[in-house]
Amino acid sequence: MVRSVTLHRLGIGAVWRLAAKSLVSRHSDRGDLSDASVGARDSSKSRLPTGGELNEAEASVPGSSQVYGAVEVVQQPTGLTNWCDVVATVRSCERCGLARQRTQAVVGVGDENADWLFVGEGPGAEEDLRGEPFVGQAGKLLDAMLAGLGIARGHGVYIANAVKCRPPNNRTPEPDEIEACFPYLQRQIELIRPRVIVALGRPAAQALLKQEIRIGAARGQVFRFGEIPVVVTYHPAYLLRNPADKGKAWADLCFARKTLASSPPKVKETV
Repeated sequence: MVRSVTLHRLGIGAVWRLAAKSLVSRHSDRGDLSDASVGARDSSKSRLPTGGELNEAEASVPGSSQVYGAVEVVQQPTGLTNWCDVVATVRSCERCGLARQRTQAVVGVGDENADWLFVGEGPGAEEDLRGEPFVGQAGKLLDAMLAGLGIARGHGVYIANAVKCRPPNNRTPEPDEIEACFPYLQRQIELIRPRVIVALGRPAAQALLKQEIRIGAARGQVFRFGEIPVVVTYHPAYLLRNPADKGKAWADLCFARKTLASSPPKVKETV
């Protein structure tokens, strides 16, 4: 009940409304969500909802579940041996011009052993002030999207950005800015070892996959960052401007959940 009220207040209750055993409409080719099940338990963890099966909404994205593309992971940056090193280095970084006008660098937030990693574009004005990604209206929408999946910020989820400093006037980061910041994102991925990465928007997808991406064409495909599956969807800020595409984003998230469910569990590291 609390979840339904929260989603309804955000204006997306009809899109992310959940019912434990209901099925979606057969008209899923439009990308709309009918009442969807919250099923799919992760075989190694209990962060995903239980009590149902993955539903037909997860087949409403274009393309197939075949691996569509892969990027070779470059050598990890030196000197970033743990999370303390990453945080300290990012906060003092001056590798590109974005550092000159930031209030603070935004490293990321969440579970450092997460199954889910969501990667956005870069901090906005509020994120720059608070030092946390996705805290404005787009962040509220992202939190609602996570709630629809039965997960939450900080609980099995880590959220980061392709660049750690706010671009002027919230413009799209330049390729050289993304490249300068990429070693930090790469090291975060190596430390988290997520079982699925969700790229939120075109800049994030291109930062991760090192190729030109069109969201419409990339939806429904499994890309890879090294051995980790990557699913591409719309950025929440885009969805605020284009609410008709929220149903497509939900289908993408269901596809990501299905991808995670089929990925191998994490192997515990021995000390």
